[in-house]
Amino acid sequence: MPELPEVESLRRVLRRSALGRSITDARIREIALRRRRTPDFAERVRGRTIHEIRRRAKYLILDLDGDDVLLFHLGMSGSLTHRGRGFDNSEFDPRHDHVDFILDDGSHLVFNDPRRFGMVRLVARADLPGLAELRGLGPEPLSPEFDAAYLAGKARGKRVAIKNLIMDQRIVAGIGNIYASEILFCAKVRPGRRSGRVRRAEIEAIVAATPRVLRAAIGSNGTTFRSYRDSRGQPGRFARRLHVYGRDGEPCHVCGAMVRKSVIGQRASFYCARCQK
Repeated sequence: MPELPEVESLRRVLRRSALGRSITDARIREIALRRRRTPDFAERVRGRTIHEIRRRAKYLILDLDGDDVLLFHLGMSGSLTHRGRGFDNSEFDPRHDHVDFILDDGSHLVFNDPRRFGMVRLVARADLPGLAELRGLGPEPLSPEFDAAYLAGKARGKRVAIKNLIMDQRIVAGIGNIYASEILFCAKVRPGRRSGRVRRAEIEAIVAATPRVLRAAIGSNGTTFRSYRDSRGQPGRFARRLHVYGRDGEPCHVCGAMVRKSVIGQRASFYCARCQK
């Protein structure tokens, strides 16, 4: 599933290519995604200009002029690509092009999602903070609000695994399975340890590692294993820089010990037993 770095990379690319463009039309396939679309969806977006492009956690937000915003979630296999002249769409099955926004320069902003766990919603801007998807999210991990004092307070007395704690979107928004494993490796903390037993110095190491890992991934346009593509249709390049995620049975880049795999909270977790304590 695309996480914060993938969505942030997408946001940055789209700001360069689609910001300021107007939507001349929208074509919607009659296929159910995670949420039902607004009945007058096409009519409400037609003629509207993309005024700003934002991100909250793993959600992409396109601010339109007027009172509405488009809210996207890529789900497990979704992509939002800006297809202009010369765009290579060979990676995309047109049967899964669920929403196609035609822009004023003739290019297309297309939401493609083979597994249909993604979401495209048109909502009133005033209603955005109260939406079930956004209500109750924790601070952004790249913001000053996410610091050692905050995380230590959330971890205090908790029996939940530290990896699950930093993946809890109510605690910190946007971190998923891939980057939680990588952050904990960089912090030298095993993912299965009880949060309440993680020492303050280790909490500080986790908080310090978080922006380093996320910014490095953003700089590589995120991680692609199977389906993720950015708005240009290009895969993320961060997979080659992963230390532990998906590398069980391979030697640790730091110490040479074999990377191990375990299941924590029904999710695959990867760690080095020598480097992480």
